[in-house]
Amino acid sequence: MEGLQVKPTGKYGPLWTAMVTPFHENGSIDFKACESLMDHLIATGTDVLVVAGTTGESPFLTQEACEQLFRFCVKYVNGRVPIVAGTGTNSTKSTVERSLMAEEAGVDAIMLVTPYYNKPSQDGLYAHFQHVASKTSLPIMLYNVPGRTGCNLEAETAIRLSAIESIVAIKEASGNLDQIAAIIEGTPDSFAVYSGDDGLTLPVLAIGGDGIVSVASHVLGQEMKQMVNAFLAGNKKDAAKAHRQLLPAMKTMFLAPNPTCVKYALNQIGVHVGDVQLPLIPLNALEKKQVDHVLASLSTVKK
Repeated sequence: MEGLQVKPTGKYGPLWTAMVTPFHENGSIDFKACESLMDHLIATGTDVLVVAGTTGESPFLTQEACEQLFRFCVKYVNGRVPIVAGTGTNSTKSTVERSLMAEEAGVDAIMLVTPYYNKPSQDGLYAHFQHVASKTSLPIMLYNVPGRTGCNLEAETAIRLSAIESIVAIKEASGNLDQIAAIIEGTPDSFAVYSGDDGLTLPVLAIGGDGIVSVASHVLGQEMKQMVNAFLAGNKKDAAKAHRQLLPAMKTMFLAPNPTCVKYALNQIGVHVGDVQLPLIPLNALEKKQVDHVLASLSTVKK
């Protein structure tokens, strides 16, 4: 970290939203829709916005589009909540370039997914993240999602990485509670561990985690925040009941490849974000019916 000053960091809050990216029909970013979406998310309990992650259809976004999106979000949100930029790629060089661009755009932190498709070794993963951390002063959240990337960031490697000053958190979407527990146990209290699976929000909190980087919070934000707050206040029975009640709706948001369901749901409740981009395709009639059924039971539906 020679020559770099790591920006102050801390645990930003328990409910983060991995924000979808609104698009026009021609595939350009709909910035007006971004304003409405961010206002909606902040109003319904989101503590942190994660921009240009998987849910934001990052493979579709060019470097130029990412820069425009980061700058726009930082300016519009104007400090109301932190902005975390998804800058990870499967190229260390490209990840550094995108991370430096995000830093210049004024984001609060970056989220780095494990390099996908390459299938690096654990030592390779360590070297990748260590190198990126040496080039930026931004706080870093690691993102482990082996179901998408084809490689798992093992607990031992995550623990090693937590010793690097600017690596301050992990979004853990392995679905493996044993692994998540090992990370929590082996890292400093200052290191934040967030679930990357909506359905594991409460279990991860119960074993000492810090919250959720959520997709379902686009339409279940208030309900999820109430559940998390109940748990943190010691009302574990109420939190458990809320978890059981929300679980079917959370699962419905993943009937089709993410973010297809949540984009449809947002459009249905009046938060217009457009469609997904190819190779993703809109929901079929049966899938729409299932999402509509869930929305009909939610207080967030706009009549």
